[in-house]
Amino acid sequence: MSINKNNPFVPIIIAVSLVIGIIIGTFFANRFSGNRLNIINSSSNKLNDLLHIIDDQYVDTVNIANVVEDAMPKILEELDPHSTYISAQDAQTANDDLKGSFSGVGVQFTIRNDTVRINGVIKGGPSEQVGLLAGDKIIAIDGKPFVGKVVTNEETMHRLKGEYGTKVTITVVRHGQKKPLKFTVVRGDIPVKSIEAAYMLTKELGYIKVKNFGETTYAELLTALAQLEEEGFHGLVIDLRGNGGGYLQSAIQMVNEFLPEDRLIVYTEGRKSKREEYKSDGRGSYQDIPIIVLTDEITASASEIFSGAIQDNDRGIIVGRRSFGKGLVQQPVDFSDGSMIRLTIARYYTPSGRCIQKPYQKGQKREEYEMDIMTRYQHGEFFNEDSIRQTGEAYYTSIGREVYGGGGIMPDYFVAEDTTLFTSYFTEAVNSGLISQFCFEYVDNHRSELQKYDTPDELLQFIKRQGLIDQFVRFADNHELRRRNNMILRSKPLFERNIYANIIYTIFDIGEYTEYINRSDATVLKAVELFKKKLTTPKLEEQKTKKKVKTKA
Repeated sequence: MSINKNNPFVPIIIAVSLVIGIIIGTFFANRFSGNRLNIINSSSNKLNDLLHIIDDQYVDTVNIANVVEDAMPKILEELDPHSTYISAQDAQTANDDLKGSFSGVGVQFTIRNDTVRINGVIKGGPSEQVGLLAGDKIIAIDGKPFVGKVVTNEETMHRLKGEYGTKVTITVVRHGQKKPLKFTVVRGDIPVKSIEAAYMLTKELGYIKVKNFGETTYAELLTALAQLEEEGFHGLVIDLRGNGGGYLQSAIQMVNEFLPEDRLIVYTEGRKSKREEYKSDGRGSYQDIPIIVLTDEITASASEIFSGAIQDNDRGIIVGRRSFGKGLVQQPVDFSDGSMIRLTIARYYTPSGRCIQKPYQKGQKREEYEMDIMTRYQHGEFFNEDSIRQTGEAYYTSIGREVYGGGGIMPDYFVAEDTTLFTSYFTEAVNSGLISQFCFEYVDNHRSELQKYDTPDELLQFIKRQGLIDQFVRFADNHELRRRNNMILRSKPLFERNIYANIIYTIFDIGEYTEYINRSDATVLKAVELFKKKLTTPKLEEQKTKKKVKTKA
């Protein structure tokens, strides 16, 4: 059909046609899209309208910015336990551990009696260069007193951290000095290491402790492996206990070092995120070395990706206790004011196809979700393998071993937590912070004498002769922890281990501390035993035998 351009009704016909077209288009768009865009727009407008109404008409003055800050985490709590809002004030701190470095003065500190006490100065850092020492007590920052209730971890970090190249003046009281000392420190880049320890457990078995999976963790791993290779290691323990995770890519890079070519490491999938697989490229330098991975109930997220890839590919064994069970992937989203959200966009799946995310309810409070660890403890899971409850679907590793989803990585070899030496007196001494406080004060009063020793073993020989348990008991008694002689005697090995370890950490560093603690660590000792017995390669027959024995019990 043709339209006569000279017809005076042509403009009206075109206008009516456009209106009809818009109506029809809107109908079908609404019908086939579920009208989602309109829902989102109307809901967001509703929130904006509510804020405007409150700001305009509410009986009292309201800080709308504070209302929004309070509302953001509550909205995300309605989704899942790992979608979170991080304020601008906390966002920098939240990222520092994973970034590999931050700008600051380079000290480690604790707070005792409302006073910041420096318990470590980072070697080569800005504070060491100007002469700050472990044991110094900070009483002022930039000329303003910094003692009392204002002193918190967050406020201390806020004042000591800052832009690279900026200056901060720190006033301290030093043991043996009559007057306070002032130091002007130029802030610099302070490295944050992910690998806390790397050393030889035996003449053949190396050990690496990984704190988290950050930007520099893979590079740190390569350095640690090269060090152990020079020392002649023929087996490796990777300790992921207490490791809450970090960057997915770091875990993938690290496990790639140990897998043959074209092995699935992990895959992710979500409603708006199509399945994405990550496979090994065959370039790893340690594809044949025996591997033992240590896990516990804190081992989570990227740590579980690493553990799951090793287990499902039957590349090594897992020793310890069941891991946390975090199988959700978060994407960071930054806002212009410096705040951010971490939004769950997908689930990750181990090579066998299992999602190890433990059960949760939408809208469940984070505190309730995290209480699962306490529930496990109360059910006896930390002490008895038969108490572990995994109700997820069964999956199978590359050689056909049965593994389960829906609640963490189950170890191949369970190691119970040993509480035979625990007493209520010891527990209170630890939980109250009295042990760490005693150790700090002891070191503070004897620092020059303790620093004469070049190795932890030399220091250990000295402090073992000082009667520190008796000194602690008197210290605790003066701090309202009443002496309980029978309990003290029973827990004596635990007191010695904790007190000696704290002093070693204060005088040396986390690496030396870890090495000392591991000497009596049941999970580490089990790993050494399994390596010596050449039980680091999973076998299907062993699992079947284990199941039969377990059924008979």
